[in-house]
Amino acid sequence: MGKSIKKRLAVARFWYEGNAFCPVPCAMADFERREWRKGGDALAAADGTATELGEVAEFLRTHPDWEVVALRCASALPGGPIENAVHRAFTEEVLADLAAGESRWDAVYLSLHGAAITDRRQSPDLDFVRAVRALLPGVPLGASFDLHANLSPELGGLLDCASGYKTYPHIDMREAARRVLDMLLRMQAGELSPRVFVAKPDLLLSSFNMRTDAGPMRELQDLAAALADVRVAEVSVFGGFPYADTVDTGASVLVVADKVRDAGGAGASAAAEAMMAAMRRLAPAFAVSLPTPQEGLALAVEAARSGAGLVAVTDPGDNPLSGGVCDTPALFRALLDAQIDLPCVFASFADPDAVRRAHEAGQGGVCELALGGRVSGDFGPAVRAAFRVERYTDGEFSNIGPMETGVRTSCGRTALLSLRDRPNVQVIVTERVAPANDPGFFALHGIDLDHVRLLCVKAKNHFRAAFLPLCAAIIDVDAPGPAALDLRLLPFRHARQGMGATDAQDLRK
Repeated sequence: MGKSIKKRLAVARFWYEGNAFCPVPCAMADFERREWRKGGDALAAADGTATELGEVAEFLRTHPDWEVVALRCASALPGGPIENAVHRAFTEEVLADLAAGESRWDAVYLSLHGAAITDRRQSPDLDFVRAVRALLPGVPLGASFDLHANLSPELGGLLDCASGYKTYPHIDMREAARRVLDMLLRMQAGELSPRVFVAKPDLLLSSFNMRTDAGPMRELQDLAAALADVRVAEVSVFGGFPYADTVDTGASVLVVADKVRDAGGAGASAAAEAMMAAMRRLAPAFAVSLPTPQEGLALAVEAARSGAGLVAVTDPGDNPLSGGVCDTPALFRALLDAQIDLPCVFASFADPDAVRRAHEAGQGGVCELALGGRVSGDFGPAVRAAFRVERYTDGEFSNIGPMETGVRTSCGRTALLSLRDRPNVQVIVTERVAPANDPGFFALHGIDLDHVRLLCVKAKNHFRAAFLPLCAAIIDVDAPGPAALDLRLLPFRHARQGMGATDAQDLRK
């Protein structure tokens, strides 16, 4: 009896969120440090992780009738526009591998963020999908996207199926991939004949208040789930990433309908209209105001002195996962000015020179440093002080929290410092921009969070995935930065959607 021929699934990944207001561009080295892999190496690195490729590795194990070929898989921490040559190299490599004469594809799955930008192009994700579809016009093509994707309506005519994250913090990356892979399987089995629609309600929403535990995004996610029926296989809502500043920046809804059961498109149209109406109705609820760093610290100290436990103060304006660069000084300056006598940790500043000097000083050594304002003085001058070196590390750890569990993280070399004259205040400095959203980051530096009362972090909502259970309170503050809360403070050039009562013209003033 002849050996059965396996079906072949091609997988490619480009995960990047671009902030047009970030002063630091994204280069090839940024991808190589985080993820620039293919083939077995890509799947082995992701196996067991809470990521899209972690789900692909599981798919390979549980579907012996499929061969999975991992083409180039790339990701980098959010930051400024990507150097265009990087995305061009990625696209050309994937297209060449797809076009290779010996290849035969039964389906293609793309793991995308959906908010990438380059220094020359506003929509590289769309350009990539367009190129794949042109090369393989008849092959089932599916994609997953981040909840903050800026989707173009054109994607509806390019993709056969798609889905997005439904949680923020993003702890369902695997589930998003699973939904897309399941739809591709159903297409192969003749159980689903999908058609994708993307609609935009012309809204530019602040991403701060998009958490899905409660609030307006929770209501939208519940509605999206309720709208799925026999005609509509999938409804995904996307809040968008305003800091990308592109013509497609803003909220959107994606609907996957069955062409047979929803032949006239009435089901898809009704679902999209219901979602857009709800998004417009809830738009004002996405706008929030936060205390200043000084006000937030006062609230935090009051809570910490009550003996409740660890209290965190987050600075979303310089959040590394929104394109922040771990360089703005406002919260750190306020912390020092407040003369707080509680055990405090500040995380963190990305400053290779400060790390070098700390390593040269050695453990117990003292060095004078100017922290913050290194990349740009637009958000305030540096804070100068004398620091004692408590510890230094190689910056390597694995995530242990619920977001991207198991993913290996490299911060470059790091150092834990304390103020020479106030040793209760500690600050972490790293060679590279590094999110402090995972307890593993603090364990790396020998910090026992049970003995810390005030934790100041450059972070936003992803911080809560691991730290909400660990903190008695989390207080967010509004400080200047490339991911500022008030979008009207940023010099928008391309975004055309309205923001509540603020129209696109106002954003570009």
